Amino acid sequence: MLELSAEASRLIGILLLALVTVETGGWYLTRIARRMVPATDFQQSFARAGHGHAGMFLTLGIIAAVLTDATDLDGFAAWLARSGVAVAAILMPAGFFFSSMGAGRTKPNGLIALVWLGAVVLASGLVALGIGLLAA
Repeated sequence: MLELSAEASRLIGILLLALVTVETGGWYLTRIARRMVPATDFQQSFARAGHGHAGMFLTLGIIAAVLTDATDLDGFAAWLARSGVAVAAILMPAGFFFSSMGAGRTKPNGLIALVWLGAVVLASGLVALGIGLLAA
């Protein structure tokens, strides 16, 4: 039987509960698609991008949390390997959603920087996890 660390169990529990918010986002996307919520083409595409990234990164975050327990990483490296994808699952969708908010918006505002910050955190977490797995 697979034994998870307390850190992995806690993070996975949070990520599974967070997936419910992605489900809610899917409902919101159906409202946009049915023209029940006014949105520009740009806002529609950013809503889809935010929703898709959130669901995929939460799922990948669960995998990363499990795989980190198979490494010898500790301290900040273990935190980054275990949590980097989960943090990106917050930052990147937030960047898509918040940078497209506002009536009639046709281009992103400055909060698009959250997408790029999330990409850096994601890459850092994946590199830490990859190195940890190769060294284990």
